[in-house]
Amino acid sequence: MASIFGFRSRNPARDRRTDIARLDRLAKLFDQIAAEVEAEKSGLESRYRTKATNAAFLVEAMENGAASSSSSAEVSELTKSILNCERRISALTRQNELMKDIRHSLDEIFDQNAQHGSTTKAALAKPAAGAG
Repeated sequence: MASIFGFRSRNPARDRRTDIARLDRLAKLFDQIAAEVEAEKSGLESRYRTKATNAAFLVEAMENGAASSSSSAEVSELTKSILNCERRISALTRQNELMKDIRHSLDEIFDQNAQHGSTTKAALAKPAAGAG
């Protein structure tokens, strides 16, 4: 009867496969972004530790009178760099938490959709290590 009016309904199994594919692409994208954020944060934390160590040794040398008069300016630059690192690490931590929250929400959406069909959560991309 539906074909009389020129309307054909879609196959529910095909719709579920389309939904799974779409959610899978989103999951992979969120996992990729979370991995990028984590890599940036890890590299920055390493540089932060190096700068903090350098600053500590320089301040100690200044206190012992073993550093040049230009060391004060260098300590000031290291301090600025350390503060910038701390701000960026904080921002990256927030971004990573956001990615985790979004990924969790996506899992919940998938779970809700799976309750209405015969799909399983295993069909959705697995989160990257540390991203889920």
